[in-house]
Amino acid sequence: MKNPLLRICLLFALVACGSIVKAQLPNEKFGKPSDLEWEYKGWGDAIDADAIVLCKTMKVTYELTDQFGSMTENVTELNADNMQFLGNNRIDESGIIVNYEIKLRTKILKSEGAKHANIDITYCDGDLAKNNNNFDEMTDLKVTVFTKNEKGKVEKKKINTSNFTKERVDDNYVVLHVVVPDVQPGSIIEYNYKIRSPRATFLFDWAFQESIPMLHTKCDLEIPAFLKFNMNVPINKLIKSNVEAGMLTYDQNRSDMKAAKRCRTNHYTIVGDNILPEGQPLQHNQGADDTKEQIKIANFTSQITEREQPAYLPDGVTHLKIK
Repeated sequence: MKNPLLRICLLFALVACGSIVKAQLPNEKFGKPSDLEWEYKGWGDAIDADAIVLCKTMKVTYELTDQFGSMTENVTELNADNMQFLGNNRIDESGIIVNYEIKLRTKILKSEGAKHANIDITYCDGDLAKNNNNFDEMTDLKVTVFTKNEKGKVEKKKINTSNFTKERVDDNYVVLHVVVPDVQPGSIIEYNYKIRSPRATFLFDWAFQESIPMLHTKCDLEIPAFLKFNMNVPINKLIKSNVEAGMLTYDQNRSDMKAAKRCRTNHYTIVGDNILPEGQPLQHNQGADDTKEQIKIANFTSQITEREQPAYLPDGVTHLKIK
C-alpha cells in the first residue's frame, strides 16, 4: 500500500472494529444474546468445555420499611454518628428487607452439556420455615431458551416454571429444581429470578467458580453503612473488587409532607472474568501459591456506637467462594 495515510486509517479502523467486538463480551444485558455470544465457544483452556456460563450476576439491595423508619423519627439521614439513641441493644431486623436479583446466561456447546441447562435454586421456603415466618419469597422466575434454526433465525421459547419441583432440605430450606427440556448444542438459556428476604444479617453464598467455565460473573451489593462487612479478597487479577459510598432513600410515602429519609450505604462490586471450572487452578494471574482461594464477607456488626460500645446485630455469615 503506497499511501501511508490510507494505511494509518485502515489500521485505526481495524482497531475500532476489534474494540466493538470486544465490547459485546461480557454482555450484562439480558433478554437478547449478542451476535458474538452466538459465535463464542470459549477461551484457552476452556475451549473444549461442554457448556459455558456467559454471564452470571447477583444484585443485592436493602429496603428499610416504615417499621424501621418509625425507629428514626428524629433523623433524616442514618449514619454511624446520629444513631446513638438506639443504644447498645440489637437492632430490630423486622424493619429491614434484603432484595436479591439473580440473572444467569448459559450456552450449551456440546450434546453432553445439556445437563448444565438444569439448575437448582435454594431458599428459605414459607411452607416449611418454623422460625417465626422468617422466610424468603421467590418471585419473577423466568426461564427462556434461545435457539437458532437451520435458516439462522433465533427462536425464543419460554419455559413453564409451574412444573418445577421443590425438594425439602431441612425444616427451613428447599431446593427448586429447574429442569429445561429440549436444549441442543448452540442453545443459550437465560434464568431470571428475585428473592425477597427478611433476614437482614444473612446473605446467600455466591460462587465465582462452578462446574463449567465462567466467562463473566458479578456480585453487586448495596449495603447500609450501619452494617459492617469484613472482606478478604484473594490476590488474583481474575477477581476485581471495589467499594464506594452510596445513599439509600426510604420512607418516601409520608403523609406529613416531610422529606423522605436517607441512609448511607457501602456499594461493593466484585467481578470475575475467565474463571475455569472447579478443580482447576485460576491460571495465568493467580497469587503466590496454588492454595484454594476464598472471598469471604463475615461477621456482620453494627457501626453504631454509644460510649464506644458497639451495638451488635445477630451474627450472620456469607461466603463469596472461589474454590
